[in-house]
Amino acid sequence: MLEIKVPKFYKVKCGQTIREIAHAFSTTTALLICENQLTQEVYDGQVLKIPCTRGNLYTAKAGESKSLLCGSAENFKKKNGTDILYPGMKVML
Repeated sequence: MLEIKVPKFYKVKCGQTIREIAHAFSTTTALLICENQLTQEVYDGQVLKIPCTRGNLYTAKAGESKSLLCGSAENFKKKNGTDILYPGMKVML
C-alpha cells in the first residue's frame, strides 16, 4: 500500500486562507486552527504545524451527531479539535 507523507510544517503563501490550507492537506479548518492556536487569519510567511490526522474527511449532514460520526463526543473532539458540529462542516471520521 502506498503511504502519502504529509509535511509536519507548512509556510503560508500570500493570499492563502486557513480553509484553503486545510483543504490542501485533507484536514479540517477547526483542527488546523486548534493545532496552531490561531486567533486570526493566517498571513504570508507564517509557519503552520500540519496536524497528523488519520481518518476520512467527511461533510456532516443535518441530523448527524458526534457519536454517530466518531463513536463518542470525546472522540469527535479529539479528531476534530472542536465540540462544534453543524451541517456542511468538514469533519474527520
